[in-house]
Amino acid sequence: MAKFLSEDWVTQARALQEEYRGKGTPPAAQARINLTITEVPADVSDGPIAATIDTTEGSADLDLGAFDAPDASISLEYDTAKAFLVEGNPQVVMQAVMSGKVKISGDMTKVLALGQGAPDDVALEMGRKLREITD
Repeated sequence: MAKFLSEDWVTQARALQEEYRGKGTPPAAQARINLTITEVPADVSDGPIAATIDTTEGSADLDLGAFDAPDASISLEYDTAKAFLVEGNPQVVMQAVMSGKVKISGDMTKVLALGQGAPDDVALEMGRKLREITD
């Protein structure tokens, strides 16, 4: 098991992304989104983490870094990102948005479209595997 967004976790998550590439329902929108993860535990990083979500190739690929020209940018706390990306809990994100803890800039329609619909069986299975690798 590895800490969410640590180098080890990202390496394992990339392998899972490759394993499941093309097997599930494509995301509802094509977007390149920058994430700024704040309130990161000291045993993961010494500051905020820059990450990306790219759905332009038909799957939701998470990686570290930042796009030069993203469709949208989202700033959120570590625990909120983990609840959404690993635990698949959109309610946590909605509560954080409503309380002002999540800040979104750019093309809001693409961000909202990505949150639409229920995950398919492949996404649910990949989510289970992500939870298994996450400490």
